[in-house]
Formats: sequence, C-alpha cells, structure tokens
Amino acid sequence: MSSINDSSRGRGRPREFDIDEALDRAILHFRKHGYNGVSIADLSGALKLSSGSIYKAFLNKHNLFSAALDRYMALRGAKLLDIINSEESGREKLRRLLVFYAESSHASEGRYGCLVIVGAVELASTDEEIAAKVSSRTRRKSEKRLKDIILQGQNDGSISKKVDAETTARLMLSLAQGMRVLGKTGQKREDMMAVVDAAMQLLN
Repeated sequence: MSSINDSSRGRGRPREFDIDEALDRAILHFRKHGYNGVSIADLSGALKLSSGSIYKAFLNKHNLFSAALDRYMALRGAKLLDIINSEESGREKLRRLLVFYAESSHASEGRYGCLVIVGAVELASTDEEIAAKVSSRTRRKSEKRLKDIILQGQNDGSISKKVDAETTARLMLSLAQGMRVLGKTGQKREDMMAVVDAAMQLLN
C-alpha cells in the first residue's frame, strides 16, 4: 500500500498515513454527502487527517474527489470483472451482476449511494476531467459489456434468441443505475431482489 507523510504532529516528526485508507474514507464521505455538500474541514474529520495534510497530499478538494473516484471505479470494476470472467452461463452472469447492484442499493450501503452518480450529477456538466471519467463513452463500454453477456447467453442457450441484445443491455444498465439512485431513499433488500427477478423474466 502507498503512504504519504502527515506532518500534523509537528516539524521533524512526520507520520505516515495510508493513502488507500484515506481514499476509502473519502469515498464513503463523498458518497453520502455529495461533492458540493462537503468542505475540506468536513473531509479532515472524515479522513482523520489535518487539513494541511489533505492539501499537501491532494492540493485541493477536486483532486481528492478525482482520486477517490478513480479508486472507487477500479475496486468496483475488479468485482465486476470477476463475475464476467467466471465460467457461468450468460444468464447467470447477468443475474449476478444485477444482484451485485441490488446488494449495493439497500439499507445503509444503499443510502451511501454511488460515487459515479455523484460525479455525473454534480460535476460532469462543468468539469471536463470528471466528465471524462463518467462520460457517455464509459456508459457505452458498460452497455457493450452487458450486450456481450447477453449474446453469450443466447449462444449457450440460457437467454432467448428473441431478446434484442443491444436494447436489453441498455435497459439493464439503466435498471442497475436506477437501483443505486433508489438506494439513497432507503430500500429493503427483498424489494431490490424482486426487481432483479422481474428483470430476469425479460430474458425468457
């Protein structure tokens, strides 16, 4: 793990802090409160670091958010990749992906929300760097991933060939992102899983 010196203990007595741990705390705080709703002072308390240490490591709130978004997308991408690269049928892969989003969309985890959505809603229209991370190209990449899974399911017989792969992939992505938004309002697990079950019926 990478680390950065924290000089908050005084000159000549630097203390190292783990950068990934700091980013993980920043992720939770930004997910819960958004970007515009937090200050460096708020983040100082959440990260358990002095404001000076945050400025020294990241220069400003924007850079901290950008680094947190990169880590968030990398961590979630790795989990999704594990599902995609499994030897399961296309139908089961798609179900596991939807369940992954459903599990992130209820109780306390759901109320934290999605950091990608925070970036898209609060910053993408005015911030080129964040817009590039959550761009339509990123969305198209996610749609293609889902389309490939649906096509695999049609080839292995687990998904009906009557299903339009491209349109259904777009629908599934919209559904997954919608669940994350609903999660902020406080949802029950059984309700989110019922959505997954209904979505899977569309593949018959």
